[in-house]
Amino acid sequence: MPIQLHVDLQVDLSRTAEIAAVFRDTFVPAIRRQPGFLGVELLKFREARSGSEPGDFTHRLLIRFETEEQRRQWVASEDHQQAWPAIKAVLTGAQYQVNLYDVVGSHGNSQ
Repeated sequence: MPIQLHVDLQVDLSRTAEIAAVFRDTFVPAIRRQPGFLGVELLKFREARSGSEPGDFTHRLLIRFETEEQRRQWVASEDHQQAWPAIKAVLTGAQYQVNLYDVVGSHGNSQ
């Protein structure tokens, strides 16, 4: 069953271009060569249309793998050991939170 990991990131808004560059130049090349990798996106919070705002979390990584086991293998990989610290270096106080979801339905161009 495919999984999707949501990683909420606390990034100073003055460093938005920097986190986008680290994502593009370091994180994406490392994760895309992993077995079972389906996709990754970096989102920047825009507005709360319903409910509450995400507090200090300004950005979100959406990471998709074919299985949770493949995601865990990515986390244990040397590629991850290089890429994740580059992301953490841009965070305000290295603040992040992680939620794991099973994908139970999908439609469209993205998996």
